[in-house]
Amino acid sequence: MSEPGGSRRGRVHDAEGAREAILNAAEAIFAEHGFDGARIDAIAATAGYNKSLLFQYFGDKLGLYTAVLRRADREMNEMQTHIFSSLLDEEIASNIHAFKQLLKTTIGAFFDYMIEHPQFMRMMAWEMAEGWQIFAKVMSERDREDMVQFRTLLYKVQEAGLLRPGFDPAVQLTLALYHCLYYPAFVPLFQMLLPGEDFSSASALAHAREYIIESLAAGVVVDHPET
Repeated sequence: MSEPGGSRRGRVHDAEGAREAILNAAEAIFAEHGFDGARIDAIAATAGYNKSLLFQYFGDKLGLYTAVLRRADREMNEMQTHIFSSLLDEEIASNIHAFKQLLKTTIGAFFDYMIEHPQFMRMMAWEMAEGWQIFAKVMSERDREDMVQFRTLLYKVQEAGLLRPGFDPAVQLTLALYHCLYYPAFVPLFQMLLPGEDFSSASALAHAREYIIESLAAGVVVDHPET
């Protein structure tokens, strides 16, 4: 059965397919123009659905933006769940080798996600440039609770002597992970400054990935003579 508010192109659509097309279009427009510069008309035209359907599904532009972020959050949830569950394991939380391997796996997964989702990466760049003002409007109490839980677990790791002391461990890890965003975001600049090099090929990205994993893990994990 088709839904009300049919497609601009006259096609019959199902609710899930329409929502997904709208979210894809919204992510592309938000990535290109930021939240303030994005226009609902442009999102509707890119998705191929009537503007009224966007309001029916998502309420307003902020609701649509929130849905795009939540979709990315769900996609990364498996990685986040793995981190949380692993840190609850006393062996990993107190063993330098196991923790370092967990950290490397996490950094690699985060890097891969950014490479595979360049539009989401650009949305995060907009957020940083604008002081996270829109993100503050969509942040939920659950987000804060997740951060508190993550921080508590990381303090235990820090107290075990695995993370560098003297700095909030949750901030340490967040800054480390976001280096995975900085590199691909700077690739176009590197390409302009060094036109003879190829920074975006599969081999170049794989090399950058390994370098970032090793350097970040070495930067936040306490040095031990036996490692």
